Amino acid sequence: MTSLFEELLPATQRTLLHRIAVAQSEGRAPSFAAGVARDGRVVWTGSRTSVDGHAPDADTQYRIGSITKTFTAVLVLRLRDEGLLDLNDALENHLPGTGVGDVTIAQLLAHSAGLSAEAPAPWWERTPGSLRPGLADVLGDQTRMHPTGRRFHYSNPGYTLLGSLIEAVRGASWEDVLRREILEPLSMDRTSPQPQAPAAGGWAVHPWADVLLPEPSEDLGLMAPAGQLWSTVTDLCRFAVFLADGDERVLSASSVREMRTPSVPPEAGEWDSAYGLGLQIIRRDGRTLVGHGGSLPGFVAGLWLSVDDGIAAVALANATSGPLTGAVATDLVRLVAEAEPRIPEPWRPLPEVDRELLELTGPWYWGTYSYALRLVAERGLELGPLNGDGRGSRFVAEEDGTWTGLDGYYAGETLRVVRGADGSVSLDLGSFVFTREPYEPGEAVPGGVDKEGWRGLRL
Repeated sequence: MTSLFEELLPATQRTLLHRIAVAQSEGRAPSFAAGVARDGRVVWTGSRTSVDGHAPDADTQYRIGSITKTFTAVLVLRLRDEGLLDLNDALENHLPGTGVGDVTIAQLLAHSAGLSAEAPAPWWERTPGSLRPGLADVLGDQTRMHPTGRRFHYSNPGYTLLGSLIEAVRGASWEDVLRREILEPLSMDRTSPQPQAPAAGGWAVHPWADVLLPEPSEDLGLMAPAGQLWSTVTDLCRFAVFLADGDERVLSASSVREMRTPSVPPEAGEWDSAYGLGLQIIRRDGRTLVGHGGSLPGFVAGLWLSVDDGIAAVALANATSGPLTGAVATDLVRLVAEAEPRIPEPWRPLPEVDRELLELTGPWYWGTYSYALRLVAERGLELGPLNGDGRGSRFVAEEDGTWTGLDGYYAGETLRVVRGADGSVSLDLGSFVFTREPYEPGEAVPGGVDKEGWRGLRL
């Protein structure tokens, strides 16, 4: 059963259906559901099933496992944006008595706190949360696996701590805060801590025979913020759009962009992947994708988006292993991006001209390095090397007449226009002086300029 939308070409739709059909067949999944959003709207959904006449649709719930962590991270960033905590705060400041209170909130979000990957036995994903009634039961005796803040080490207990932090600061349960602050504003009414019909059942598929075993579906208790949620293709596509653009009712675009920024160095040999704040970041086929994978017994899930292409994809299956939903989701993004590349917005001139800013455009020199400064919308500036080799950044205008770097080497740095009494103009960028001529005499070039000026080589 497949829902097709006019926004995608028929050939593209068939290619997407073929990809998930192969995934369901080769991955031996009882069912497989997927969807694609482009430029803020769901433009395709499809599904495959092993039971004739009972295919899931975009409204069927699947368990999404660790994609839940991204929701928990959004709730923590909301607390930061409201001034209720700082990401550099020690956990102890807001949630005392854990025994690991010296780790920071940012380290927990980025899996760099050095905590254990899993809760103590028995396997927490297949046992009721009542077996772990307190944080001590979740953390166990051996809590530190690595030095704090030094490396990425995925930690499910770390996100349990973040869920308890949210409850401590908000004075309400993680489930209630999630519903009130994310699910309701984004109209994700088919996302819930417990399954709501129609919902897929979870299955294990025998590795050497085409037979099934039902998997238990446990309430994870304190571990819920690490992997409890159930959701649908439609709801997760909606969430992916939010992760690309932000939504002032939930989290600003700048804070969502912060979530998508790598937080710790990647592992050796894994230079094509990193982790931000509750989001995975990977490089595939020449594009950067952000999102998260998830799994719990009986289910696997993947959500990935390319911000530059404006495309997001979701893939869900009800099998413990086999279907590579993450790979399918990234493939769906690639297939749409390559078959129907994004059509750029028409170029339009600026609505008005700021003469002073216009005079700043053109070539500038940092020492002997040549750069060009361009004026863009909303008094923004773009600085880039003229020969293709050098540091470049975009800058956003501030109310005090300065500009702040948005990306690249100068991200967060301040750009100032320095006007001399004699009418000369230079740029100060994080202590670097840019002049209209290389080492321009009379400008405030650090170290001064030789009085004899430029010269040839005298033999």
